[in-house]
Amino acid sequence: MVEGTKNISELPHVLVVDDNRLLRSILEDTLKFAGYPVTTAGNGLEAIRLYRTSYYPIVITDWIMPEMSGLELCKAIRSDASTSGYTYIIILTSQESKNDIIAGLEAGADEYLVKPVHKPELQARIKTARRILELEAIRERHIEEIKNLSLVDPVSGVFSRRFLEDRLPKEIVRAYRYHRPFSLMITSICDFDQMKVAHGHYFCDQVLKESAGCFVEALRKDVDWVSRYGESEFLIALPETGVQEALLVAKRLRLRIASMTIPVRGHEVKLTASFGISGFNAQPDKQGMTMDILLESCDRFLRTATVSEPIKGVQLG
Repeated sequence: MVEGTKNISELPHVLVVDDNRLLRSILEDTLKFAGYPVTTAGNGLEAIRLYRTSYYPIVITDWIMPEMSGLELCKAIRSDASTSGYTYIIILTSQESKNDIIAGLEAGADEYLVKPVHKPELQARIKTARRILELEAIRERHIEEIKNLSLVDPVSGVFSRRFLEDRLPKEIVRAYRYHRPFSLMITSICDFDQMKVAHGHYFCDQVLKESAGCFVEALRKDVDWVSRYGESEFLIALPETGVQEALLVAKRLRLRIASMTIPVRGHEVKLTASFGISGFNAQPDKQGMTMDILLESCDRFLRTATVSEPIKGVQLG
């Protein structure tokens, strides 16, 4: 979250925009006396330049100004994508007609004040702005929490299929950008359906959690990553890794899985896993690798894996 919304208890920074130096100074002094940090600008053009270099949660702007009017400033702020925090805009006007007020609100203003500004009315508008900003900060935090939850598989605790579909194309782009190898593997817990019939869903959830934890622990932190791919399948991404190295990683992971036992009703169940692997060495003259190609190749080799040959893979391109 951008600065200014991290701590909703802090007084927000106010940008005051008015071409009248006296009125600008009065607003500045009033707000500073109340404890608000204040920056001032003499017109809309100067204000939008300031806005694009620093986040101002509250903007108080005059309507009629040279170079860029208050209405134009409102529209510029609302169309600006350089900050992710919400900006509450109060427009100052000496015009009291409903049409003018509607024009200001339609341009993006949240509230208006008629000049000359009375201090109690200004304070009331600022308090309203703070409440709105606090609610917006809470909403953004909830959205971020929901987004983070959607990127994690609730059963296994590793990344979700949604994360995979977003991240994998970026890994391929990165490999091409730096001309580096990239490998992908899909691994499946063997006899998963039989375990479900014999021991139930809860036991199988434990199998998935333990297996996922085993993979994450054995891989490079902040480099490799694991996501849930299917009912009993996991996808493992190995940046900066050629296929031959990936085959060695798969052998190590398979041994670790084979050493695990999951207790159930007084006895222990041993696990095994099979792997399908594909990868490529990204070169400028060999473009064209896609997520679908890699996934299809891994899946094909996983389906043809056998007890005698549980790890199969290929170098693509």
